[in-house]
Amino acid sequence: MAYRKLTRRAFSAAMAAALVVGAPVAAAAEQVVDSIHFLIPGGAGGGWDGTARGTGEALTKAGLVGTASYENMSGGGGGKAIGYLIENADSNHGTLMVNSTPIVIRSLTGVFPQSFRDLTLVAGTIGDYAALVVPANSDIKDLKGLIDAFNADPGGTAVGGGSVPGGMDHLVAAMVFQAAGADPVAMKYVPYDGGGKTMAGLLSGEVQAVSTGFSEAVELAKAGEVRIIGVTSPERVEAYADAPTMVEQGNDTTFVNWRGFFAAPGLPADKLAAYQAAIAKMYDTPEWEEVRARNGWVNIHNPGDDFNSFLENQEQVIGDLMKKLGFL
Repeated sequence: MAYRKLTRRAFSAAMAAALVVGAPVAAAAEQVVDSIHFLIPGGAGGGWDGTARGTGEALTKAGLVGTASYENMSGGGGGKAIGYLIENADSNHGTLMVNSTPIVIRSLTGVFPQSFRDLTLVAGTIGDYAALVVPANSDIKDLKGLIDAFNADPGGTAVGGGSVPGGMDHLVAAMVFQAAGADPVAMKYVPYDGGGKTMAGLLSGEVQAVSTGFSEAVELAKAGEVRIIGVTSPERVEAYADAPTMVEQGNDTTFVNWRGFFAAPGLPADKLAAYQAAIAKMYDTPEWEEVRARNGWVNIHNPGDDFNSFLENQEQVIGDLMKKLGFL
């Protein structure tokens, strides 16, 4: 099917090819940055939250950064935090904002007027696969079970996600449904503010499944609260190898969501260089490997101009895909 070729080649493969895997860098024996304040555009428990806090944990424990603080600023599909960073640029030179694929999607759909071009690009840092998840006690046991339930009762089989309609979680679920021969437009999507509220909605029965980041679901799956019925990785992820891939279930969908860090516009060059140096050195530390493995992340390192080139390419690829799916 043309769509399936688009999913793998024009979306997943093109994105993966554009990512630059972080090469080992000699670990720093001394502090590079005194402090970093991490600005998180969504609620607690989501992928942005986990990425910011995990990165801060690794940087401080490795001694590359003196102290790290965190601030969750939800609203406007991430636009509130972006607007705040831009409007208060002069007083935010010590702040790094985490973001990911949604900064491209939400700019394309007009959820907020800014784009990555309005910020200082620091570096892309990790990739996180997407997953479809159901409660552990659900009658839905696998991906086929979800599609069968949807085909039998489209209105009664809701899928939740931690992004706005037409956002990344919605888009990933639509990709999977389309590849399974189901109608993605008929899929009932329920948006939540961040991964924590999404999982709460799932466990309370508000939705029958959720589309989320793999790392957001791993601990709940290990605790026996949820069942991961499909991961958008080419092969099973070591962090939780019990979770099957979409591909092994006959669904031709792979996808990796990058995450990275942005700073306020006009950031002094020496500050930018220090942030980029700290992140580059982080990859070769055992503290980072512990965080990365725990979350099942893929190492990605796209600093500066490489990050900009990747985002421009992704903007084109995602825009084309969203038009084909009717989201634009």
